[in-house]
Amino acid sequence: MNTLPILLKDGYKVGHKFQYPDGTTLVYSNLTPRKSRVADTQEIVFFGLQYFLKEYLIRQFNEQFFQRPKDEVMAQYRRRIDNYLGPSSISYQHIADLHDLGYLPLEIKALPEGQLTPMRVPVLTIRNTRPEFFWLTNMLETLMSTILWKPCTSATTAFQYLRVFRQYAARTVGSDMSFVPWQGHDFSFRGMSGVEDAIMSGAAHLLSFTGTDTIPAIDFLETYYNADCEQELVGGSVAATEHSVMCMGTQNDEIGTFTRLITEVYPTGIISIVSDTWDFWQVITGFLPELKETILSRDGKVVIRPDSGDPVKIIVGDPDAPAGTPQHKGAVACLWETFGGSLTETGYKLLDPHIGLIYGDSITTERQLRILEGLAQKGFASYNVVLGIGSYTYEYVTRDTYGFAMKATYGEVNHVGRDIFKDPKTDDGTKRSARGLLAVHRDPATGKLVLKDQCTWEEEATGELRSVFRDGRLLADQTVNEIRTRLLDQL
Repeated sequence: MNTLPILLKDGYKVGHKFQYPDGTTLVYSNLTPRKSRVADTQEIVFFGLQYFLKEYLIRQFNEQFFQRPKDEVMAQYRRRIDNYLGPSSISYQHIADLHDLGYLPLEIKALPEGQLTPMRVPVLTIRNTRPEFFWLTNMLETLMSTILWKPCTSATTAFQYLRVFRQYAARTVGSDMSFVPWQGHDFSFRGMSGVEDAIMSGAAHLLSFTGTDTIPAIDFLETYYNADCEQELVGGSVAATEHSVMCMGTQNDEIGTFTRLITEVYPTGIISIVSDTWDFWQVITGFLPELKETILSRDGKVVIRPDSGDPVKIIVGDPDAPAGTPQHKGAVACLWETFGGSLTETGYKLLDPHIGLIYGDSITTERQLRILEGLAQKGFASYNVVLGIGSYTYEYVTRDTYGFAMKATYGEVNHVGRDIFKDPKTDDGTKRSARGLLAVHRDPATGKLVLKDQCTWEEEATGELRSVFRDGRLLADQTVNEIRTRLLDQL
């Protein structure tokens, strides 16, 4: 689609310019996560603003609005709104005036991306810089909200997985954290709500991890966050099969398919082989022991991928299965019996580096914890498994998961300021807004970010919110490496 960017808004926004009090000269708003609906998570990871600024406020507004002929733009806008609200139901002069100006007269101040931000602390503020364009501030609410809540939410989710992987690595492996970035692998692409959703979420995943099957997320970070895959590891993966490959090899010759893959197609390096096409336990207890010497003499790792059933029971073991059966032991214990391994510096068993396991179906944060704890209870290190994080995790969220909302808290009428707020009596407090001009500071005692509202302009100019966009120009240009470093430093 090639939508006029000035139309990227809710329909009710069209007439708000005429609904503000006569003489309105300033609208000052903020975007804030208001309430967490995720247990034990009271901070979000801020991410996605630089994409929003570069792609929408700069590229799309310039190419599809300001740089196009005014008559053409106005005809397109008029056609849409006349047929939406009714002919001549509204004036379009303010849109023509904006086109004449030639840029978006806005200032956006924001926290640095990758910053952990507590609930009810704004991640950004936005205001108009020319009085006649007061209506522009909140016109962007729809676009800003729909673009930003998802990458923030996915970045927060990935960071939850990262915390747990690091905790179990410290406990069961020791000081070496080098494998953690590969333990959470993005398998979500096919289940997301469209390409942009998948790419934004996939890029958010890559703040905490390097493993991904969402290839265009790497392009996203190169385009909008100054990454360079030739100079740094942005995201990566390994050779891997799918069920169609295994099925085409036929059930009667499944071991032949394994053999061909690890000796002819991929004689070296890492190869991940989906192993539940017919009988996963036959693969674990029959084929792999038969191929043991081939696997152990190979220069690389064979990664076994179960893809159905209860991941906790398959990886760790099913206590309700008959004692001594592969199902009771679990896949990691079975692999240990065949291939052995070594002990980590903290005394946990780690499989021989020629063999590994990845599970990418229906892995939630709760299941991640049960898998890693279950392995630890059996004496196995967390590094024995890689977990795929899919669309069940990254898509079963909404804007309300962390209560993201953009609200105005200050305005001026005839250049005279007034603090504004909402506080519905029928609400539980979630929708109670801050008041007036805002500043975000770091509490010297806790190190956490805190909000101060009802500020003076002098106070508003201080703190952690820094100007990143003003009058059509980007004022700060962060790299993904800076954002990753900032995020990891907060662990």
